Amino acid sequence: MSNKFTILGCGSSLGAPWITNNWGKLNKKNKKNVRTRCCAHIQYKNISVLIDTSPDIKEQIKKNNIRNIDSVIYTHEHADQTVGIFELRPFFWKNKKKIPVHGSKRTIKLLKQKYTFCFLPRSGYKPIMSSHIFKEQFKIKKNNKYLKIRAIELQHGMIKANGFIFNKIAYLSDCNKIPNKALKYLKELDYLVIDCLRKNPHPSHFHFDESLKIANIIKAKKTILTNLHVDLDYDKIRKKLPRNIVPAYDGLSFNF
Repeated sequence: MSNKFTILGCGSSLGAPWITNNWGKLNKKNKKNVRTRCCAHIQYKNISVLIDTSPDIKEQIKKNNIRNIDSVIYTHEHADQTVGIFELRPFFWKNKKKIPVHGSKRTIKLLKQKYTFCFLPRSGYKPIMSSHIFKEQFKIKKNNKYLKIRAIELQHGMIKANGFIFNKIAYLSDCNKIPNKALKYLKELDYLVIDCLRKNPHPSHFHFDESLKIANIIKAKKTILTNLHVDLDYDKIRKKLPRNIVPAYDGLSFNF
């Protein structure tokens, strides 16, 4: 089995189009402008790992033919990254064991407050998940295989979120600042997936010019812009970008 990374969703918190059918400045005819909420998947050897559980996770998993989930790692606790958590119940039934969930101390605390039924018995229902607070470096294990991951702390408006680095890939989906102490781990990357919300500045996300500035500092072989709002049309921004920087689209994947 090849190692594969997939962007399941690359849209901002409302996706595209919005529930009101607002397309903003997007070309409706381009399927790459149809964006579900941010979420990603790592297939490493026999290990299947979700990064976040978006509101669209059920369709994302079905569309990308993901047959199993061994673990979930969370960037932070915001609703657009977490509310699909209960959709994972069939994997608990299928595997007959709790799904390990990994997050920062803050994230795990808030997940257990918001989605208590996933972690503790409630109204006759069994908990489907076990919680794990990750360290700066941690491993996702399955049988005799493991995936090594480094979590880096990022500024995301008024809270801290996490980005993840593994196998020369960095996934930084929600942030507006990368602390200097984290930049040293973002060297010699093959792929950088980074937040790029919109054209104009935002208090908790990188905007287009900032994302390009960070990409030029990090100098990954390839940079992928994600968390895209409805003012960033795929074709229009693709034409403005150098060859090594591309906008994400739902289902974009690469082997590593």
